[in-house]
Amino acid sequence: MVNHEEQYSIWPADLEIPDGWTDAGFQGAKEDCLAHVERVWTDMRPLSLRG
Repeated sequence: MVNHEEQYSIWPADLEIPDGWTDAGFQGAKEDCLAHVERVWTDMRPLSLRG
C-alpha cells in the first residue's frame, strides 16, 4: 500500500487498508512484496520534502 506522501508499506490482503493508504496494485508473498517496495520506493523522503 502507499500513502499520499508516496511512502510504501506491506499489509495483509485480507485486512482492510487503513485510512490514508491506498492499494499499490501489487500482491504476493511477503518476500515478493518487500522486493517490490524496494524497487518502487527509491526516494525514502516524503513527497512533501522532495524538491
